Amino acid sequence: MDEKHLKKLLEKVRNGSCDIAEAIKHMKHWPSETMDFACLDHHRALRTGFPEVVYGEDKNADQICAILKAMLDKPCVVMATRVNPEKAAQVRCKVEGLEYHDEARLLAGNTDKVYEHACRGTILVVSAGTSDMPVAEEASYTARYLGNPVEKLYDVGVAGIHRLLSKRDLLHQAAVLIVVAGMEGALPSVVAGLVDKPVIAVPTSVGYGASLGGFTALLGMLNSCAPGVAVVNIDNGFGAGCMAAAINRL
Repeated sequence: MDEKHLKKLLEKVRNGSCDIAEAIKHMKHWPSETMDFACLDHHRALRTGFPEVVYGEDKNADQICAILKAMLDKPCVVMATRVNPEKAAQVRCKVEGLEYHDEARLLAGNTDKVYEHACRGTILVVSAGTSDMPVAEEASYTARYLGNPVEKLYDVGVAGIHRLLSKRDLLHQAAVLIVVAGMEGALPSVVAGLVDKPVIAVPTSVGYGASLGGFTALLGMLNSCAPGVAVVNIDNGFGAGCMAAAINRL
């Protein structure tokens, strides 16, 4: 339940199209629903503006199924992140109406109930290389399902900087930019030196030995000399999408 749907419910009670007993039925699981292995926060969208999202990497298919079924009954978009294709196929066999984005490893349901907030503009997701796309796609779908217009600009890293510079109009049109890079993690600094908008840097674990699983990119981004750069954790496309959505919301 988010603020939009709460207002609709209260309007129905006021105009008599929904009685109090029916309204209570809709609200009875607030603010949480306890399972043997999880406690679902149905109140989160109303409280924070963002629905609860399932981190699927360390949950088994049956746990994800049970959680998603409970969440799909509510009028909010539902997401499960870090779900590998094999596990996603098992979940989709048992839960109807789910979409799976294999590059992002993201399951989504109730996508017709995405609440499009009043936004400052478009979120642009930029990736340094094709190998960074899984993290970039996670950021992109997260931002989109949180009600934002999203555009993408991929494989424009500093090894061929002309590719980025040829898209300067697209960079300047964005209200918020998510910049995803591995290796030495230089791209967010370059982008932040070209635009006057917030840049959210996402280090990825892509790279050879001395990249240290993303630590080199992380430290490079944290030490950026360009102002206006904020950094999320290694491979955390979901966190970047949420932060961009919070910044973009009016």
